[in-house]
Order: sequence, then structure tokens, then C-alpha cells
Amino acid sequence: MPNRLDAPAYRPLPIRKPNVTCQARPDGSYILEQNYEMPEPWRSIPHLFQARAQAFPDRPMVAKREPLAGGGWGEWRKITFGEALTQSRALAQALLDLGAGQDAGVMVLSGPSIEHAVISLAAQMARAPFAPVSSGYSLVAGDFSRLQHVFATCRPKIVFADDGPAFSRALKALPLDGVKVITVTPSDVPSLSYAELIATPPTAAVDASIAAITPDTFAKTIFTSGSTGRPKGVIQTQRMLTAIIAQHDALYIRDEEDEAPGAYLSWLPWSHVGGTNVLFGDVINDGACLYIDEGRPVAGQFDETLRNLREIQPREYGSTPIFFSHLVAAMEADAALRDHFFGRLRYLNYSTAGLSQDLFERLQALSIAATGQRIPISTKYGSTETQGVTIVSEPLDYTGPIGLPFPGITVKLAPVGDKLEIRAKGDTVTPGYLGDPEATAKAFDEEGFYRTGDAARFVDPENPSRGLIFDGRVTENFKLATGTWVSVGPLRLALIEALSPVLEDAVIAGENRDEICVLAWVRRVEAAAVAGLGRDASLAEICRAPKLSAFIRERLAQHNETAGGSSRRVARLLLLDAPATGDEIAEKGYINQRAVLRNRAAQVEALYAAERGPDLIIAPELTA
Repeated sequence: MPNRLDAPAYRPLPIRKPNVTCQARPDGSYILEQNYEMPEPWRSIPHLFQARAQAFPDRPMVAKREPLAGGGWGEWRKITFGEALTQSRALAQALLDLGAGQDAGVMVLSGPSIEHAVISLAAQMARAPFAPVSSGYSLVAGDFSRLQHVFATCRPKIVFADDGPAFSRALKALPLDGVKVITVTPSDVPSLSYAELIATPPTAAVDASIAAITPDTFAKTIFTSGSTGRPKGVIQTQRMLTAIIAQHDALYIRDEEDEAPGAYLSWLPWSHVGGTNVLFGDVINDGACLYIDEGRPVAGQFDETLRNLREIQPREYGSTPIFFSHLVAAMEADAALRDHFFGRLRYLNYSTAGLSQDLFERLQALSIAATGQRIPISTKYGSTETQGVTIVSEPLDYTGPIGLPFPGITVKLAPVGDKLEIRAKGDTVTPGYLGDPEATAKAFDEEGFYRTGDAARFVDPENPSRGLIFDGRVTENFKLATGTWVSVGPLRLALIEALSPVLEDAVIAGENRDEICVLAWVRRVEAAAVAGLGRDASLAEICRAPKLSAFIRERLAQHNETAGGSSRRVARLLLLDAPATGDEIAEKGYINQRAVLRNRAAQVEALYAAERGPDLIIAPELTA
């Protein structure tokens, strides 16, 4: 979508404009680098944290609502920077006393909390590799196989779980001989008291341990989502963690006139780099407060997020497209919420998946209604192995671009088939996978660039400074029975756009088949309106509504008319009235295509069956 000359102005985006060089090489690859100099990075996160805690001892650092006995959440409980420093040093001493160190790490089973933040800092002070694990491996999984796999990979000396009773079954599934368990609330599994450990008097051993930290100290193990196999343990060094902060200091424009401490509100898990490395690093570096949001972008849980957004006014806000889908619908029905949300906001950013143009335009309409200005919307691209690779540093006028490299990162676009694979090298890139030298060797090319498996193309091949567009996963694409390649990522985004505003997400089927078919979920509020039903209609009623089927059939026909070939034409679509569950949806909210196709094999077969059921939406035949 072009930038309309009569559109309201954007709020200033506090990110420096791109200053990039691009080298085209004889082998068809491209090398891209940002020309901004990186500031001298901190030696480690503990060194940075101690400096900020001494400068801002009374500022709140992390806040989380107290759980209520009957369910739900009460008032905020906070810990200041000074209190966090005192407790993390005490806990670091306790960890050292328990034998923690570079070969004896700490694994955390529970999600974001004040205690989780303190033990993360304490483990780094004690130089004990810290592994925050998806809480779903303990609370949702049935056989605990993934939990047992990550435990065997980490071989921790200490395991932390805040709520002992909730994690009791998971703890019993682990071989805990020689392993100490720490809990806030005890259970029938023998454990040490967190409250007692944070009262441990620190000795000179803590200072000696911190002094021994180097940029190459093994700081964390972050596990991949496991969407393509068993989760891999990605080594995170102190160099990687502090390089993230240096990147941000090089590129972000600080608001020197705003003396109020920053406030971040986030529901994102801490078992991924976005929460535990990037966001938490910004909180420490900015001397800001992170408010932990117990809401989720799912039915029945989003009201808690809305409650928090009515209290907290962030200066910047980042989340996933599925979150913004829920938020837009809520703000369109509540002008007070809209005005409060945009009141101090400088920009939005989205991650993990593409934001539909429909949501993009509705967010802008809401911003204009609240402030008279458009809100800059940005995005980043990265992975567990690389942290941030690229960032959009000018306000987006349409969705799809992923920007240009962060300072300190060299991006190589390498030809793979008919696509250009994104590869990265720099201080934020992992040295490899824990205990898996074979996977490590395969992950890097002959020049030492990490192979992301994702593809990109230039917005304008004649002007590389305009940045890159995400072009799907190289490994996610498949061939039809005719031998035609299907680019899953771009097709998924095109369908969400074509069926706007009713489609939430889509899963593309058709490998070794004659044609493409789709499983899809709807946006409940928008789909109900198109179907002519009330907001209280069930998802099953909405999915089977004749008006909605007619709308989708018409939009599919329009999409297919301009698709340009069998690699983008959709033959049939089935609306799913059961939400994604288990490994079908990652903690960050994006859909795992492979898991859906595997778990819903019967519905995939129904798409291709000779006898087509009444729930199938069949695209009209092309007229020519």
C-alpha cells in the first residue's frame, strides 16, 4: 500500500534511519551490513545489572499480580532494583554453596515471575548456565518426554519451580538423584525453600564469581520450539546477551526529556529469547519496570490483558499478530481503552509471524482516532540462534518487510534453489547447540554464517536500502504432485489478506497432492459479524453459517483469479471450530504448521476425499 500524501503524520519513530551497505557477489549471494558503530558492550549482564541497581535502587524492576485464592489475579507485587540486587546476590551465594557452576547449571520449569527474574540473575552471578524451559512441558504435556529430553541435555544441578504442587508430577518424572529442587510453595517432592535461600549472607565468593565472568562465559541454554523435531539447546554466552543491548544503544533514540521510568507490559514467555534475553535486557538497561501480564490472546484469558492495559501505559509495545487481532477488536468497542493505550505510545512492533494488512490499517485508524496521528509500526526478524538479525527502522506503510541488519550483524543472502536464504554472523549469534556437535556443524556454512532456513527478497532490487521482505521458510515449502513448488509463508499471508477480516490463521496442505487445500481458523468477532450472528454465537455456529461460507467462497474466487498458477490457487478450505492446542500452537502464539497437519490428519484427508462433506468450502472453478 503506498503512503497517501493526505494521511496524518506519524509519531516520531525513535529508531535511527538505515545506513546500510550491500555487496553483490559473483556467486549470487549478497552481503548486507549496517554502518552504525556499536558502543563498547558491557562485560556481562551481572555487571550491567549491578550498575543499574546502584543507580536506581528504588525503582520497581519487575511486577506481577498476586494470585487470588478463588482464581484470578489481585494487586501488583513488585520488587525494586535494589531489592533484586540484594536477593540475587544472596541466592548466588546459596547456589555456589549447592555446587552450581559452569558445569552445574540451573533449570527453571515455571514461567515469568519475580522469583524467576531473581534466580536468573543469581545463576549468572554464580556462572551457572541457566535454562528457562517452556512451562508447557511440565503443565500441559502428557508424557513429559520433552521435559525429560531438555533435562538430559542440560544435566542441571538445580531445578527451580515456583509452585511445587503444580509441578509435582513433572518433577517426579525427572531423575533427580544428586539434583537439588528449589520451590516457593513446597510439595511432596523434597525441596529447598526459596525464601530461606534468599536470606543467605553473601560472601566474597559472589564477588569473585562475578569478577571471573568473561564475554564468552556460558550464560544460558534456550531451547528451540521443537517444531521440526526435538528441541535443541542453543548456547547463549554473555557476549551474546550484552551485544543485544549494544545493538539497541546504537540504533534506538533515547527520549532524554522523559524522566519517568519506562514501563513494559508483556505476556510473552521467558523460555524464548524475545522475553528472557531481549525484553529483560532492555528492562535492566533502561532501569525500567516489567509488568508481567497473566492474560493471553485466547478466549477467556484476554480480559486480564485488557485490565492491565487500562492501568499500564507503555511507551512502546511489542507482541504477536494474534494478540493484536484480539486487541484491535477490543479497542474498536471501547474508546476509553483505545485512548489510554495510545496516550503515551511511541511505536508498536510485531513478531513471530506476519501482521495482516487489515489489522495494520485498523491499528492506524484507532491511533488516528485517539491521537490524530498514525503510530509507527515496526518489526524485527531473528531466531533463538541469532537473537535480532534485522529491524524495520522506518514506519511501515504495509506489512511484509523485515528491514535491514542490526548494527554488529552481517547478513548474507545465499541462493538456495529459487530463493535467497537469510544467514547471519555477529556477536549475537550462538556458538552452537549444547551437546550436539553434528547439528552445530550443519547449522553454519563454510564462511561461518548461521543458516536460518528462512528466505528473504529485496523490497527493491535496485535499491537495497529499502530493506528485505520475508519470503517464507526454505524448509517449510513443498512440492505438489506436479512438481510445482509451493511457498507456504507467502501463501498463508496472502490468504489471510484475501479473506480479511475473517481469517485468523491458515495451514497449507498439498504436499504430493494435485492441488492446495487449507485448514483455517476465524477471528471470532469479525466472522460472527459477517455471518450475521451475535457475539455470543458459538464457534461451531459461526464456522457453519451460510453467509460466512459465501463470503469466503467469493474471496477465494478473487484470490484464485489473480493467483497466477497452481502454486498459489486454493481448491478447498475447511474452517476449524476447535482451537489449536498442545504443540499446534507455540507459547508465542504462532501456529506450528507441521503439528496441525499431523494432529488433524483426518481433517486433511477430508479436504481431499472424493465425497466432500458439507463443512467444506469449495472454491469456484476459474472462468478461464
